[in-house]
Amino acid sequence: MKLIAVALIAAVAFAAPVASAQQTTKQANPAAEETPDFLHLSGIMAQQQMRHIKLWFAGAAGNWPLADEIDGLKEGFDDVAKLLGDDIAQQHVGDAMAELEKSVDAKDRDNFVVAFDKLSVGCNACHHTLDHAFIVIQRPALLPYSNQNFSPQK
Repeated sequence: MKLIAVALIAAVAFAAPVASAQQTTKQANPAAEETPDFLHLSGIMAQQQMRHIKLWFAGAAGNWPLADEIDGLKEGFDDVAKLLGDDIAQQHVGDAMAELEKSVDAKDRDNFVVAFDKLSVGCNACHHTLDHAFIVIQRPALLPYSNQNFSPQK
């Protein structure tokens, strides 16, 4: 019983400074309170990574309607630009995204593979520019969506 009481007191003692710091941040920057969590860079990048994976498996399977995940990627890069106040992502991935769109529209798997690899290179160049070179993007090797069939349906 004493152990539980000590743990509870410790939790409250550690939580109070954190809550106070969060409140101070919100008072100093009221816009921070208005910014939804999904607009924070790490959240956007996590979504982008999942879209990148899904796009690869859709395009590799020739499921062109599903490969339309490109729109989600474009929106994600737009969110990055809003958050960073710069077009750095567009500078690195814009050409590859345009090539990907063309290859999906043309249902051209060979060009899709080339454009997808260019997108990954662009992502890595952007990470390098932003001092995040330790984040390296590549073609996915495993399908994380075991509950989805990526084969085109007839």
